[in-house]
Amino acid sequence: MTSASEPGTPASRQPLTRRNLIASTGLAAAAVSAVTLLGPGSAEAAVASSCPTGPTAPVPPSARGPAIPKSGYLVEEIADRVFWLTDGLYQMVFMTTAAGVVVVDAPPTIGHNILRAIATVTKSHVTHAIYSHHHADHTGAMVLYEGARFYAQSEVAGLLRQTRDPNRPLPHVTFDDQLTVQAGEDRVELAYHGPNHSPGNIFTYLPAQRVLMLVDVVFPGWVPFAYLAESQNIPGWLEAPAQALRYPFHTFIGGHLTRLGTRHDVVIQQEYVADLKEQAARAIDTFNVADVFKSVDPTNPWAIFRGYLDGVATQAANAVVPRWIDRLGGADVYTVPNAYQLVESLRIDYGHLGPFGIHP
Repeated sequence: MTSASEPGTPASRQPLTRRNLIASTGLAAAAVSAVTLLGPGSAEAAVASSCPTGPTAPVPPSARGPAIPKSGYLVEEIADRVFWLTDGLYQMVFMTTAAGVVVVDAPPTIGHNILRAIATVTKSHVTHAIYSHHHADHTGAMVLYEGARFYAQSEVAGLLRQTRDPNRPLPHVTFDDQLTVQAGEDRVELAYHGPNHSPGNIFTYLPAQRVLMLVDVVFPGWVPFAYLAESQNIPGWLEAPAQALRYPFHTFIGGHLTRLGTRHDVVIQQEYVADLKEQAARAIDTFNVADVFKSVDPTNPWAIFRGYLDGVATQAANAVVPRWIDRLGGADVYTVPNAYQLVESLRIDYGHLGPFGIHP
């Protein structure tokens, strides 16, 4: 798997040690001071400091999607016999074929409306059910596809066996790298390009309709969910949009939020993440660590680390949010936790350690 190169070159800095920071006297203000992050209040105050308070920024027009009817769901034909189904927060796709209905995922928030939506366009039943990945927020209603044949990447099958959720049946068919699901004359191409958001998270491509579904990687019109979508392999997650662009798709389904996506949406998220990654690297090199030690209990290592990481993430986010607040929805809501995740990945995955580098 290709990994992005480490951004920038770490500046030459004095290593962060308890002794030299206890001896520090600097109390210059950081982007968000450690007093605010970990002051003498409580743990609740620390948590609240990274959460938006008061009104959030207006949602940009580019993030808005179609209104959800009173039924609680919207179903639209987006390509020949391919339907997009959403409740305004979660999304899935299904295709009607001569052999029955092929579905990808079953978000529990849509739940029984999935079967109601399918019934509005066909009398056929679900015959092929595909897991995009194992996470229950996208697949926790797969049990509704009674009598269907289930498909999943091998890692997903193992995780489903481990969790033993009765609402997520074990797959009948598994694969390692690639699988073509044939339904009548229709084809669905499944591919696993390595771990990204989670082990087994796949690319689902409908070649005749040029529709690509990749869940929890690109969020059309919006910044990613917190901590880069709670992803387990950040280098793989960072590479996944480029892998998506190798498909000749026209329509993109990301699994979340308000609207469908395009190739441009994938590129826009790449730009946002690249900007945030650059600023995270810069913040690792320039954040004033002395401020943390002078504002928290110097005998509490977790408080020190929390103050440092929150401060670095906030410094990076403060540089990025003004450039994206009018371009992507939720830039003011989730850029700090996304920066935090990038800071940790830069440190742990890429070795950009800043003051925690090799001790002289």
